[in-house]
Amino acid sequence: MMNGKKIIVILPAYNEQGKISNVVRKVKTQIAAGIVDECLVVNDGSTDATAAEAEKEGATLISKENAGVGSAIRSGLGYASDKNYDIAVIMAGDDQDDPSEIRGVVSPIAEGNRDFVQGSRRIDGGRVVNMPLFRSVTTKIYSYIFKFTTGFPCTDGTNGFRAIKLSVLKNKKINLAQKWLDTYELEPYLFYKVVALGYNVSEAPVTKRYHKGIVGYTKMVPVKDWWNILKPLVYLKIGLKK
Repeated sequence: MMNGKKIIVILPAYNEQGKISNVVRKVKTQIAAGIVDECLVVNDGSTDATAAEAEKEGATLISKENAGVGSAIRSGLGYASDKNYDIAVIMAGDDQDDPSEIRGVVSPIAEGNRDFVQGSRRIDGGRVVNMPLFRSVTTKIYSYIFKFTTGFPCTDGTNGFRAIKLSVLKNKKINLAQKWLDTYELEPYLFYKVVALGYNVSEAPVTKRYHKGIVGYTKMVPVKDWWNILKPLVYLKIGLKK
């Protein structure tokens, strides 16, 4: 809890055995520090020991059939709203994000007037470690496209480390229940919507660490999943989706 605000960390996870336990342990240090109130792992139909590791480390666990990261985040946000949390922090379950940076992402909401904070590795104080060249290029291009379509000076639109004031989701113009948001579409859809609807949005510096030598550092399928990330910007801009 920070400044009287209840805060939950949501970790969507699919086949993150060997990684999720480390992430949960780190988040629990933030619980011990009084910054976060709960760590929720949404197990998206993993076929390995992801669920068992998360439970062993003391995380709250939701297990569901595999439907995609968007579906997992939707389930996590639904849980957070049902439990009357004020703020949700969304982080990767693959140990690429640093939970010690949660305070910096959350404080503009809990102690300020922000409604949504997007983590960025590309602003002062942000950092990236071992980032593959292709990922570096494509994420920069995406951020330019996001800026062009929304007008928001975005520097890291694909970064999955972010926080949101949960009351924002009560806005009927934000419809996360749409089936087309089940995979990689939900996060850019939400980011686009909070900007387009005039919410108070800012970026916060974070670290993104790609682990060398670890198979499966990303589960994205080139071209197909990059289109899924880009699609919400196109559809919302031209009015094809709402």
